[in-house]
Amino acid sequence: MRSVLPLVLAALTLFACTRTDSSSSPAPASSGSASAPPTPEKTTLTVKGSDTMVILGQRWAEAYMNGNPGAQIQVTGGGSGTGIAALINGTTDICEASRPMSDKEKADAQEKRGAPAIETKVALDALAVYVNQKNPIQEISIPALRKIYLGETKGWKEVGGPDHAVVLYGRENNSGTYGYFKEHVLEKKDFATSVQTLAGTSAVVSAVKGDPNGIGYGGIAYLEGIRALKVKKDDSSPAIAATMQTAQDGTYPIARFLYFYTAGEPTGIARRFIDWVKSPEGQKVIEQVGYYPLPKG
Repeated sequence: MRSVLPLVLAALTLFACTRTDSSSSPAPASSGSASAPPTPEKTTLTVKGSDTMVILGQRWAEAYMNGNPGAQIQVTGGGSGTGIAALINGTTDICEASRPMSDKEKADAQEKRGAPAIETKVALDALAVYVNQKNPIQEISIPALRKIYLGETKGWKEVGGPDHAVVLYGRENNSGTYGYFKEHVLEKKDFATSVQTLAGTSAVVSAVKGDPNGIGYGGIAYLEGIRALKVKKDDSSPAIAATMQTAQDGTYPIARFLYFYTAGEPTGIARRFIDWVKSPEGQKVIEQVGYYPLPKG
């Protein structure tokens, strides 16, 4: 028995050491506790809305993507109303609008997106009154323009032009330009039924370019092959030409801001793109397109 006892004690000691080492080893991690891989940051951006702004938006996107490889920005038009509806429904990241969103549209965005519509001014436009190059008229007052588009003035002779009926061209009602013109020129009254509504500013320009008796309205950047009238605030005011200076100092009576809208404060690529648009580099693109950069200060 004496010879066996040391062997038994040695075996018990070895067993105890083995149990201690095993229990101190960390348990294998369960599959549920493994950390999930990080979500890759979004590198695509959709921009939709104003036909007035679509060329500007596309130029911004091209310039930004050239300086930021990997970024993908898709810009489409359709009108400010279309862009605002897309923002409300969540089918665009940024809405381009040539008019401010209405209170109802902002309420709809809050309800459907769970976030407020955030407005960012990105450029200036002088809303131009287009006439054919052959038209001798050089200027017009807003009251006279109102009477023309309400159908109260029917002939050019009544405003110092040729003895011919005025042919009216305008934008469709989902256009921000249509809404701005109706509010600021027509004082929210309805357009004459004789107005030929066209889908896009380019179509209005094309119509006026081919019609010596036509008149239209739209963004200053589309002024090609036609002429913009000087505009008087009222019949006794001076006629003001649309220029960068008169748009920025507010003396041109129908200058307006152009806007980006997002649902909530922009983040990620949307934030970086908007910050770039407002930077000197982004504002330089505006002048290249034919609109005006934001006033400094």
